[in-house]
Amino acid sequence: MNLIVVDTAETLCAMGTAPAKLKVTSQNTVYLHNLAVATVMDHNGMMNVMPHGMCLSLANPAVAAATSAAAGVLTPQPCQPVVTAPWTPGASLTYLDNKRVLQDKCVCNCMWAGVITILNPGQSTTFVD
Repeated sequence: MNLIVVDTAETLCAMGTAPAKLKVTSQNTVYLHNLAVATVMDHNGMMNVMPHGMCLSLANPAVAAATSAAAGVLTPQPCQPVVTAPWTPGASLTYLDNKRVLQDKCVCNCMWAGVITILNPGQSTTFVD
């Protein structure tokens, strides 16, 4: 069993330097502890997945350009998450508005090679399949 993820959960990108808060926008009818329950569709960069501090990925054109200008010394740039696919895998049996509920073992990928995980689901008492 995995924990249900709610609004303001903390996420972490492997290519970022700081945690960020998740913003739930995929549904606004089901709440847990007065926080909206997240679904796998809460994956959009800058809308749901907020910046994770500075980006360390050379796959990010801004980081690559700054690093090149610094004679090859890695030069992090502000994180601008670009997530093109939903969180996976999502809850296997629990859906909200035909969308899988987001659980704490889900991941999503940033276009700049970062893997984003759930650091803290925002609640610790309610589990999902």
